[in-house]
Amino acid sequence: MTPATDALPVAAGRRSARVVARSLFALTKPRIIELLLVTTIPTMLLAQRGLPPIRVLVVTLVGGAFAAGSANTINCYIDRDIDAVMRRTSRRPLTGHGKLAVIKPAEALAFGIVLGAVSTLLLGTLVNWLSAGMADAAILFYVFVYTLGLKRRTPSNIVIGGAAGCMPVLIGWSAVTGTVGLPAVVLFAVIFFWTPPHTWALAMKFRDDYVAAGVPMLPAVATPAEVARKILLYSYLMVAVTLALAPYAGWLYTACAIGLGGWFLIEAHRLRARVAAMPGADEPVGARWAAGLSPAPAGDMMPGPAGAATATAVDVATAVDVTAAVDVTAGPADAAASRGVTEGACAGLIQPSVNPAPMRLFHLSIAYLTLLFAVIAVTAVLPWGTW
Repeated sequence: MTPATDALPVAAGRRSARVVARSLFALTKPRIIELLLVTTIPTMLLAQRGLPPIRVLVVTLVGGAFAAGSANTINCYIDRDIDAVMRRTSRRPLTGHGKLAVIKPAEALAFGIVLGAVSTLLLGTLVNWLSAGMADAAILFYVFVYTLGLKRRTPSNIVIGGAAGCMPVLIGWSAVTGTVGLPAVVLFAVIFFWTPPHTWALAMKFRDDYVAAGVPMLPAVATPAEVARKILLYSYLMVAVTLALAPYAGWLYTACAIGLGGWFLIEAHRLRARVAAMPGADEPVGARWAAGLSPAPAGDMMPGPAGAATATAVDVATAVDVTAAVDVTAGPADAAASRGVTEGACAGLIQPSVNPAPMRLFHLSIAYLTLLFAVIAVTAVLPWGTW
């Protein structure tokens, strides 16, 4: 979800504690954690129909943040080879590029495991073991199903693997009630269908990143027109599911959900229309993968308004099955060389898209989810607004 990692300060000679701490913190992908917490708090308010006990609220947020940080850190450990190739992720601490290699892979793995263990203990002993178990399930699903099982093998990775990012609503609901109720399942489905449009929109800007890394994300293996159609389809499914919460959340929520959903669908239609009007929007791209996962030539990039070639890419997908076996023990240079990519060349390989439509929808998706869950939080504590 985050386009790039901020550069970290460099310590000459011995690693300073400050640099190590900031590097470990960067591995947890804090911007993703922020978005996960945005969905957890309103869910807890809705489950309580008011403010839950402060201790439960704080421990759930801390434990959930540690669980997400654990999954993200282990993901960075496993994907350090492809992160080094992709421009969007090339500055992460484990890539070995420049002076950011202040964390050793074994240290990152240990840190991720410790975060997961602390999360389990916090949630299990201070909240309940159902919440702890679901937090552990989210970590295991993200690491073994998404990162190891799906990401490098199939464009369906984010559609299935995105379920890990839906778990915070189940954790928050169970932390308050001790069970998993139907409203929590509906909120899970909202985030599940929200994830593909959100991720694919970002990926349309960085398609060549994933082509260069040999990762079969949807914009890397499907035409821009097909990606836009799938974004629109999942957008309709997402909005439809938000309305399934209406009987429980009340008329005020329902009115806001309809307004926000209409706003999102207008933008999704606008993206599809702009993509359809571009030259080469229906040009097939999947054949390159069958012929050795070669990077897309400039002519296959998504054309901008003036016909200029622009890059597209994604951290997700849903079109063809492609096996891209990568040795996670190999260094960044070996990983890049195995795909015919010169180490350090990724910054020159990807050209940011000059078409603002995909990134407009990407940013809108964050605003949409934040506003929708803000409405849930407000209506949960109001004494009126129910049917």
